[in-house]
Amino acid sequence: MIIDTIENASKYFSVHPLFEKAFEYIKATDLANIEIGKYDIADGLKAIFSDKAGMSAAESIAKFECHDKNIDIQLCINGKETIGWKPRNHCTAPKGEYNPEKDVSFFNDVPDMYFGLTNGQFAIFFPEDVHAPMIAADDHSIRKLVMKVKI
Repeated sequence: MIIDTIENASKYFSVHPLFEKAFEYIKATDLANIEIGKYDIADGLKAIFSDKAGMSAAESIAKFECHDKNIDIQLCINGKETIGWKPRNHCTAPKGEYNPEKDVSFFNDVPDMYFGLTNGQFAIFFPEDVHAPMIAADDHSIRKLVMKVKI
């Protein structure tokens, strides 16, 4: 997992061949005004914009997730988001089977730690990172971008 600000994005271009294109897209897009929805950016690169109320920690942990075929770059555009995290190899309670169509596995485990993101901060989740995003106090709204980067 990586946590940083968008100003430092260029430090991570070498981590994956599509990271430079992903972060260039982020910097070139009017994040505050783009329509909510899914966008195909390039082969192996998708953008998903949302703007919705955050959820309780219990609601998010109920969907404690990770992915096998994609890396998530999760950028908080506006708001205050808390995310739970745990290494996948420390999770012991799978919740159902891996869904290859949605590229998601769920776990009944609980996060080892929580961290916060706010405007212009991002987290990168690799397949070994189980995460519980969109936690917010008092159902505050979070405008967010999730970049799906094919491995």
